[in-house]
Amino acid sequence: MALYADRRHAGRRLAEQLGAFRGKPRTAVLGLPRGGVPVADEVAVALDLPLDVFLVRKLGVPGHEELAFGAIGSGGIRVLDDRVVEAAGLDDDTIAAVTQAEHAELQRREQRYRGDRPAPNLAGWTVLLVDDGVATGSSVRAAIAALRAGGAGRIVVAVPVAPAETCTLLSRLADDVVCLHAPSRFRAVGSFYEDFGQTTDDEVCALLGGAQPIRRT
Repeated sequence: MALYADRRHAGRRLAEQLGAFRGKPRTAVLGLPRGGVPVADEVAVALDLPLDVFLVRKLGVPGHEELAFGAIGSGGIRVLDDRVVEAAGLDDDTIAAVTQAEHAELQRREQRYRGDRPAPNLAGWTVLLVDDGVATGSSVRAAIAALRAGGAGRIVVAVPVAPAETCTLLSRLADDVVCLHAPSRFRAVGSFYEDFGQTTDDEVCALLGGAQPIRRT
């Protein structure tokens, strides 16, 4: 049974649980593209906070790309899921080839979404890291690692749905995890939405263009 009509509905529901951050200085909302950005936009608007995008790319097992064996993030961060790597029998050359291909796509999206605008410096800031849902957590783990490397002061992972075991894993890495629904039996993120159509690059750019920007003072 679907919990959310669409990503915007999920974002509004998520914002209700994040009211303590409303209007707080040195606090920003970061959406994971592409599906996490509409959710993050609703959170940012409801909480009167600036919005930006944080780029990560899943590393999919060749032939079964929906199965992530890791992820890469801005700043050269890479996170591998050793269990999936071992189960899929992936060697170093295969991992390197997939990483290189996804790095090229990450750079393409960086240029598409930002243009000449540099990624924000969030050292010492509180970051609300938002996605439309989490399965294995590889992308979120990569984002957390990259944000830690950049000196983020506090990282709060906020998602509408994720498996209970993934929430437990992420709680060891982030400062806090806000998850509206954490079922013990999990199929796919899309199964919890009535409308889970693909978010396009144009939609992401439009949302970022109309959002309150992150300003360093």
